[in-house]
Amino acid sequence: MKLNKIKLGKKVISNASTPYFIAEIGVNHENSLSRAKKLILLAKKGGADGVKFQTYKAETLASKKSPSYWDTKQIKIRSQFELFKKFDHFNFEDYKTLALFCKKNKIDFLSTPFDTDSVNFLNKFVPFFKIASADITNFPLIRCIARKKKPVVLSTGASNINEIKAAIFELNKYGCKKIVLLHCILNYPTKYNNANLNMINYLKNIFPDKLIGFSDHTYPDDEMRVLVTAYTKGARVIEKHFTDNKKLKGNDHFHSLDCNDLSTFIKKVNFINTIEGKPERIVLESEKISRKNARRSVYTKKKIKKGEILNEQNIIPKRPGNGISPIYWDKLIGKKVIKNLEEDVEIKWEHIKK
Repeated sequence: MKLNKIKLGKKVISNASTPYFIAEIGVNHENSLSRAKKLILLAKKGGADGVKFQTYKAETLASKKSPSYWDTKQIKIRSQFELFKKFDHFNFEDYKTLALFCKKNKIDFLSTPFDTDSVNFLNKFVPFFKIASADITNFPLIRCIARKKKPVVLSTGASNINEIKAAIFELNKYGCKKIVLLHCILNYPTKYNNANLNMINYLKNIFPDKLIGFSDHTYPDDEMRVLVTAYTKGARVIEKHFTDNKKLKGNDHFHSLDCNDLSTFIKKVNFINTIEGKPERIVLESEKISRKNARRSVYTKKKIKKGEILNEQNIIPKRPGNGISPIYWDKLIGKKVIKNLEEDVEIKWEHIKK
């Protein structure tokens, strides 16, 4: 298997590494800089590598008649324009403030741009770009991002393979060579039976030169089973909405994880990484005493007189493995001993006539 590697922010990821975790604050800041900063600190505490916002203005994102595509039982607003307008109050200076706050607190600042002006602004502050699933066919935006020649994390929700290939082609053509593909289901929330995590392996097979990740919209369970399963299937970038209160109404709070959830996931990943070890058979330092004492050497089964021939009746493999290994059994059989040996004596080469 080719060891694909990409540096995202401060972390180098590969198909043999722990994942780069993106805590997507999105619009869960509720238009409050102080709340946004609080969420950044909580994400840092939980173990996230980066925090991600969304940079847009409703007027350039959706028409005023655009219908919803989310669960309206959770989010009552049925107009995309109305919902996006409700949470687009941050301006470029606000995002600059958040970027500098992230830098101060040593966590990567990220934000998904939804227009070219946002791309041009964010380029000064983000180590890589994230493209939302819904923009996988937005070639003007994709080309603008590609020209910045930074790594791109591309969500693939609600797309087919040809659309994914076309987006990759556009990114490559216009200057972006380092791409991570995120499996994603474009449902808010995603039901567990729609999570389709086998798509991670499918994308790995179709795009063997790419690292694959997962953008998750399922409800977080206490054991983080969805995210842990995604990691074990090979997701090396994981993105999940983040909040400080999953009970808050509206926005993405209801399918977000919180600091405790994130900590749980990070601990489970570290545990998995610990028990998986390296894909090679070596003798571990901890095994050396077992290798010595639990293996066998050749011993006398009974008294053997000088001049007798070693045979199946007078020698036996017994623990520990300090002496001649039974690997050499065939070389011992038929050899003459040159001294008297008591029962239960470890056979040595000097006991045997050469």
